[in-house]
Amino acid sequence: MRHGRNDLPWQNTRDPYRVWLSEIMLQQTQVVTVRAYFAKFVERFPHVRALAQASLDEVLGLWSGLGYYSRARNLHRCAQQVVALHGGVFPSVSQVLVTLPGIGRSTAAAIASLCFGERVAILDANVKRVVTRVLGFEADLALASNERALWDAATDLLPSSPDAQSSMPRYTQGMMDLGATVCLPKKPRCEACPVHVACAARQGGDPQRYPVRTRKLKRSSQSIWLLWAQTAQGAVWLAPRPTPGVWAGLQCFALFDSEDALRQAVPKPLRAQLQPDAVFTHVLTHKDLHLHPWRLTLSDASLGWAQGRWVGAQEWPGLGLPAPIRKLLQRG
Repeated sequence: MRHGRNDLPWQNTRDPYRVWLSEIMLQQTQVVTVRAYFAKFVERFPHVRALAQASLDEVLGLWSGLGYYSRARNLHRCAQQVVALHGGVFPSVSQVLVTLPGIGRSTAAAIASLCFGERVAILDANVKRVVTRVLGFEADLALASNERALWDAATDLLPSSPDAQSSMPRYTQGMMDLGATVCLPKKPRCEACPVHVACAARQGGDPQRYPVRTRKLKRSSQSIWLLWAQTAQGAVWLAPRPTPGVWAGLQCFALFDSEDALRQAVPKPLRAQLQPDAVFTHVLTHKDLHLHPWRLTLSDASLGWAQGRWVGAQEWPGLGLPAPIRKLLQRG
């Protein structure tokens, strides 16, 4: 391929494991961030069986900092199902792939098209932008019926020649690259686009109005108090977060809805030892978390709280921790 991206570590392969891994990591995450995580994962888990045999804690540990941790939990479950139900071989058909945990319609289509040449459309955020602009698709994608119509329109654009199967990987990769490097959300590079002559959005003079989606998620905020309990030897108290909820499945400090609730969780003779740390804000996609850490340093590990354990300084770096908790511990 002369144009587009050719140097990404998950390209130039028909290995469905690597394509699947990259597709999951790239959801809501930029390529520059994914590169390093992808390299760590394929080094530690070179194939789907290795990933399936790993513990969830190890998977979350490698994923830590990438965000959207439900992706990591589904990644682990999906690997286990590929091994248990499909003998360690990824299905080659999108309709079967979509039954696996964490694999939606577009991800299933990407794997089936790029690896097996299935004639099926993908519609991730980048490709959605390309298709709506080229066709001048003005329907509001906040409505499910319009989303289905766009899928039909994307399917109609697929190659239909006798060699469509062999051309599907190039077509799919080309659509991805077009959306990622040319048909940008802001300041699209229309002059560099190979289909600009046929693009309805360019002819209309306002490409950035596509795709149309009126309903937007509102941002919210939440204040959380963190009990940062640590022994003189450096062990910290961590407990798995419940599912669903913030940081579900990750190892975390004890969380509380108020300073008073945090104080009540500490034995009365020890409350005078609580020391407030700097309050800071951790930004999620649609929520701001205002975090209030309180330190409690104990002489030993004789005290504990429900559903958790003391974790030594040599162990916690390898666990799945929320990014702000990891930063606090690394700062010390």
